[in-house]
Amino acid sequence: MTASTQPIPSGFRAPDGMRIYAVGDIHGRADLLQEKLAAIEAHHAAHPGVDALRVFVGDYIDRGADSCGVVEMLIDLGRRERCVFLRGNHEAYVLDFPHNPKIMTAWRTLGGIETLASYGIAASPEPDPAESLELANAFERSLPESHRVFYRDLLLSYEAGGLYFVHAGVRPGIPLAAQSVADRTWIRHEFLNHEGLFEKLIIHGHTPATEPEIRPNRINIDTRAFASGRLTCIWLEGGNFGFV
Repeated sequence: MTASTQPIPSGFRAPDGMRIYAVGDIHGRADLLQEKLAAIEAHHAAHPGVDALRVFVGDYIDRGADSCGVVEMLIDLGRRERCVFLRGNHEAYVLDFPHNPKIMTAWRTLGGIETLASYGIAASPEPDPAESLELANAFERSLPESHRVFYRDLLLSYEAGGLYFVHAGVRPGIPLAAQSVADRTWIRHEFLNHEGLFEKLIIHGHTPATEPEIRPNRINIDTRAFASGRLTCIWLEGGNFGFV
């Protein structure tokens, strides 16, 4: 399709008649997301003739300045285009925090303070239990219902042809159909160090890299957007792939 087109590793293929655009971890960078969505639209317009599916591999929130804006943008996109939104490990904190304020101790180290700020909730750098309870109640009141539904309905994985999209990865030796919630959202070393093929090619994020990692059994598209300013999007069509 372009000079940068490459064969999908190990002979895996996307479904016929479909081009899949998969976007890596966004982490509150609404500015980068807006640019990437425009680039996807331009790419698809320049190469028509197939249906487009947009897949987002999770970690929409935390660390960056506008988690709320990212979610609002994705909700709007999902109303207009065919999209799949996967759950990252960071989204688990949003779902749990209103009912379990104690997790603020861990969430603040992962960018939870920035996420609360994007929803108009100011917090001290190290909230104590009393403040954490107040923050949880304020977040519950401030969270738009459309955002609550978005977080609640996120998928854990998505399969298309010979491709398997997931946030963190999968546990070797376990069938894809039997992968746990914890592994799909949190696994690292056991997955990353595995050299054998899986049932499908795994497209994932979760573990930041300076460049997309292309392996015979997986492709990592998390390029640390919140700090690097580089949000990665891969397209896959037939037996080929490239980057937008």
